[in-house]
Amino acid sequence: MSFTSSEDLLQRAVAGDAQARAALFALYRDRLKSMVRLRMDRRLSGRIDASDVVQEAYLDYDRRFGDFTAKPGQPFYLWLRQLAGQRLIDLHRMHLGAQMRDAGREISIFRGMPEASSASLAAQLIGRVTSASQAAAKAEIRLKVQQALNNLDEVDREVLTLRHFEQLINEEVAEVLGLSKQAASNRYVRALKRVKELLKEN
Repeated sequence: MSFTSSEDLLQRAVAGDAQARAALFALYRDRLKSMVRLRMDRRLSGRIDASDVVQEAYLDYDRRFGDFTAKPGQPFYLWLRQLAGQRLIDLHRMHLGAQMRDAGREISIFRGMPEASSASLAAQLIGRVTSASQAAAKAEIRLKVQQALNNLDEVDREVLTLRHFEQLINEEVAEVLGLSKQAASNRYVRALKRVKELLKEN
C-alpha cells in the first residue's frame, strides 16, 4: 500500500491502520534522531546511540498513540518530539544523576526538554556559517560562539535551537515555548543576529 502524504498517513493511523501508524513514525525517524543527537549530553555519546533513544520513543508512540488521538488539534510532530525528549531526559537522569546540572549548563531541563549544550550548538553553527580552513582558527571561533550562546537569554537560546537546528517553523516554536508568534519570531532574529555578528568580527 502506498501513502501520499503525512496527513494521509495520520488519518489512516487515527482510523486504526497499524501499517500507517508505523509508516507515519518512519517519516520522522531521522528528524527525531537529529534532535536527540543535538540535545544528548556529550558524556553519554559513547554509551548511548541516538537510534536507540528513537527506538524507545517508538515503543512509547505505539503504546500511547491513543493519547494523541484523544486530543484532537495538537500538532503531531510536536507530540512525537516530546515523547523522544522524555526518553532522553530519563536516560540523562539514569546515567548522570546529580551531574545533570554541572557548571556550564551542559545539561539542564528547559520546559520539558534537555537543553542543547553550547558546545553542540557552536559546532553546528561553525559548520554552517564559516568556511575557515585552519583548525586552530576554527576552534577559537567556536569557543567565542560558545561564550556568546552561554550569554544568551535561555528563551532566546532555545528559540535559536528550535528554529535553526531542529528546523521547526515559527508557529511550532511559539507553541512549544508558549510565546506569541511575533515574540517567537523576534527572539529568533535577535539571537541569530547576535551570533552572526560575533562570527563576522572574527
